[in-house]
Formats: sequence, C-alpha cells, structure tokens
Amino acid sequence: MEKILTIDGRQVPFKSTGAFLLRYKAQFGRDALQDIYKLQEAIGENNEVKDLSALDLEVFYNLVWTLAKTADPTIPPPMEWLDSFSEFPLMDILPELMNMMFSSLGATAKSKKK
Repeated sequence: MEKILTIDGRQVPFKSTGAFLLRYKAQFGRDALQDIYKLQEAIGENNEVKDLSALDLEVFYNLVWTLAKTADPTIPPPMEWLDSFSEFPLMDILPELMNMMFSSLGATAKSKKK
C-alpha cells in the first residue's frame, strides 16, 4: 500500500510492504507488530487518541520514518529526516498512516482449509 501526504508543504511518499516490518526491526531493534499493537491500544476506532499516556510518540515517529524509508530508500536517518521539517502535524498524519499500517497487516488471501 502506498500513500503520499503533504507535510510542511512537501509531498512525502509512504509505503507499506512485507519488508516494512523487517526494516523497522533492523533500524530500531524492536518488533513492529508489538509496537503497532500498542499504538492501536492508545487509539480509538475513529483514529482519535483515547489514552494519551499509552501513546508512545517515539514509536510513532519510528514507524512513520520506516514507512517513508520503504517508499524512498534515499531519505536520511530518522532524526535528520524529522529535522528537515519545520512542522510535522502529527494529529493529521496519525490517522492516515495508522490505517495504512493496519490494512497491511490484514489477511488478503482466503484460507484453503475447510
């Protein structure tokens, strides 16, 4: 799944593939599925923050960077990339990318077992 969002007046591509989870683990040494699940716990059904204390912004920024890196392998390391934006509207970006991450985790193939 691919998406382009406008952040700080720039068109920023994001992409979720099978390598997304591995890239996240390689960069941050953490399991992306566990981190995504924790974010899901903090966010309600309408992509609104329901538990601010459970929302780990570092995890979110790491996931966002990994989606951007999957779309564009030339982007710089996370801190440098985030510093390149004078504004980063988290609450606008959050719903768009959470939907993207969750949809990429869902099953698309039908089971052949009966």
